[in-house]
Amino acid sequence: MNPTRTRGPIVGSLCGAAVVISLAVTALGCGGASTATDTATGGDTTGPGQGSSGGLMEFGYIDSLKRKDAGFELRFDPAWFLSGLTANVAAAEDGAVEPGQPVPNDNYVVDEGHRLLTYRVPETAHVTVLTRGGDPAQFGATPITVGELAGILEGHNPLESPLYEPLSTGFWILVDIDTVRSLDQQYRP
Repeated sequence: MNPTRTRGPIVGSLCGAAVVISLAVTALGCGGASTATDTATGGDTTGPGQGSSGGLMEFGYIDSLKRKDAGFELRFDPAWFLSGLTANVAAAEDGAVEPGQPVPNDNYVVDEGHRLLTYRVPETAHVTVLTRGGDPAQFGATPITVGELAGILEGHNPLESPLYEPLSTGFWILVDIDTVRSLDQQYRP
């Protein structure tokens, strides 16, 4: 028996199965980005750039948001916002909790690298921050413009209602290649 002949149909079958699985996962994932945003922040997920187009959801911290060209440039420090078993084991390994003990509020953030990534942010990006006057059912999520967020980061608060939490609680961003489509502040009890 020739090994090349034996592997040919198996590899072909595996490649075919991989394509079928990939298509199934893609079909199941449609619309998942808006669910992730809604779960993470309780924010409105119907703004510009939201929906079934997909994208990468990242948690992290905004270092700067500056006007550049027709939009803005974001410098972002990504981190891992962990929950459940993943959070408990990581926290125990870091010495933040005793092994076998749960983390407070079922969340633990791992921010090891502090490498800043650069993204484009159009003026039309969807932004929510948490304010005292925001929707209580959404943890105070209040839609604002990218320009207003840049102002808050520079120390000017153009909002009528004060922030409920500092911006240092972190943000979830939805990224399409190098462009941020949404920024939603994370509620941290």
